[in-house]
Amino acid sequence: MSTDRRKQVKSDIDKITERLKKIGRVLPRFEKEKNDLVNRLAHIEGEIESAAKKLSLAVSEDLARLLPEVEWIRVKRVEQLETAKQEMYHHMAEMESLLEQYSELLLSSETACDVTRSANSLHSRVEELMMFDVDSFLPPLNVIFTSTSLPCVENLVGTMAKQGL
Repeated sequence: MSTDRRKQVKSDIDKITERLKKIGRVLPRFEKEKNDLVNRLAHIEGEIESAAKKLSLAVSEDLARLLPEVEWIRVKRVEQLETAKQEMYHHMAEMESLLEQYSELLLSSETACDVTRSANSLHSRVEELMMFDVDSFLPPLNVIFTSTSLPCVENLVGTMAKQGL
């Protein structure tokens, strides 16, 4: 083999040897990076699960707080409505009774003096019953639920950023 060829072979061997050494130094970095990546991603998975659990817990707590409140409103208002209905029936019965008394007065009274005497007391009762405000007896109830608006539903738990893939 000629000297030039020998020099070239030697140079090629040196290059390959250097490259193998470099690769030998780089390979452990890949293994370390792989291990670091696996550990880091396991940590990120834990963070994601933790964030999701916190949100889930917050939703459960809101649900546990809001639903009983709705039930309390339902029970309270139904009681109020039932009471108001009974009072309305009672008021109606009193007014119907008063109408009967007026009718009897007009039909059975024989003198103007009888009508005047009874009419005064009946009129006082009419005035008293008319003070019962049917329209504003039970104030209206206004219950509104406002759902929390979330800026990005698809990113409720969080987002991931990645570079180099």
